[in-house]
Formats: sequence, C-alpha cells, structure tokens
Amino acid sequence: MFESLSGILAAVSPLELVLVWAVVVFAAVMRAFTGFGFALTAVPVFALFMPPTQAVVLSASLNLALSLMTLKTYWGKYPLAGMMPMIVMAAIGTVIGTTALTYISPQQFKLWIGVSVILACLGLTFCRPTRQHSSKLLSGISGIASGLMNGAFAIPGPPVIIYAMAAEPDPVRSRALLMIFFLFSSVVALAAYSVAGFVNASSPWLFMLAFPAMYIGDKLGYQLFRRFGSLLYRRVALVLLLTVGVSITLNAVL
Repeated sequence: MFESLSGILAAVSPLELVLVWAVVVFAAVMRAFTGFGFALTAVPVFALFMPPTQAVVLSASLNLALSLMTLKTYWGKYPLAGMMPMIVMAAIGTVIGTTALTYISPQQFKLWIGVSVILACLGLTFCRPTRQHSSKLLSGISGIASGLMNGAFAIPGPPVIIYAMAAEPDPVRSRALLMIFFLFSSVVALAAYSVAGFVNASSPWLFMLAFPAMYIGDKLGYQLFRRFGSLLYRRVALVLLLTVGVSITLNAVL
C-alpha cells in the first residue's frame, strides 16, 4: 500500500499518526507492566486505517523488537523446557492462521479482532482459578489456539494468557512465561508473513515511525511494574481493552 516514508506520511493523517503513537505507548506500557496486551491493544487500532496484512506485520515487528530489547527482564525466570509443547504447537497453528488471513476481508478482520478482544477481556476478568493446573496437553492446546490467532490476527495472547493464569501462581514467573512465548510467537509470525508476501517495502518505514512511541511506553511500563505490581493496572487495562474491542466490533458491523 505504501512504498516510502513520504508515501506513508501522505496516506496517514496527522491525527491517525498521533493515534498510532498513543496506542503504541499504551500497548507497550501494558505489555511491560503485565507481560501481555501489546497486540490486543495495537492491532485493532492499526486495522482501522491499514490493510490487515500491514497491521499484523507492524504488530509482530514491534512485539519482536520489544521482546529483544527487554530480554534480560524475563529470560531465565521460567524454564524453557516446560514451554516446548506450547511453542511447537503454536508454530504449527501460526502457519495455518497465516494461510487463513489471505481469505479474510478487512471488515471480517476487524469483526474477528473485536470479538477476540472482547472474549479475551471477559476470560481474563472471570477466569480466576483457585487451583493451579499445568499439563503438556493443556500447554499444547493453548499453543495451537494461540498459534491460530497469531497467524490470522498477530494476537497470540488470549489462550496462553488464560493458560498462564491457570498454571502459574507466581506473577513474576507468569509474566516471564508470557514474554518468552510472545518472543517465539513474533519470530514465527514474521517468518510466516514473509513467506506469504505480507512483508513489503513499507513495513520497515511503518516500524520506524512507531518505534519511538514503543520505546517510551516500554520504559514507563517497566518502571510501573517494579514500583506498583499489576493489580490496579490490570483492572484499568481490562476496561480500556474492552472499550477497544467494543469500538472495533461496532466499526465492523455498522
């Protein structure tokens, strides 16, 4: 759609650019604070003014950059071996989901994104298990479901977030589990998108435009996590995410 920085700036209004930066800052704050939520927040807004293929590439690129920049804050805090069934199944699901994306219209994309965000918010609000459950089967099911959402929408979060809530009581370990998973999910997603032809000449320009906002949001969110923990922020984040989900759904159906 875009071929150069000047083409992007011409196609995106100043108001839309400010909106992108605001959303990226908030999404990065939420990810740094809770370990999840970047794609859940960013992709629905990206989809309002760019094609689905551009939206998922931009989200996955930013998520990968964030994951690499903040590696030392979470790597080693959760055993990688215990995540392998989830990671392998997520890779398979991502390939399938990427194929499905080529058959989804922009309106359908917005609708499914909005519904997914609403369901994720409801699940995160009401899914509060009193006992912790962890198994290879549950890990694999969460992985394939997350992979399908990763490939089709660049939103791998909801299934694995619910899994983390059900399997890991320690907030630090739960946050690390999610961040490690999202690191691998972003790599697989970008590889699949490249093979599918979604990555083009405008992709790096869009990334560079959004990067400063992402950097600011990540630094702010990590400081909030270190100082306050996640209880209050979680409530605020879920309310705002639900608002995003409802808005994008209404935009798709009206």
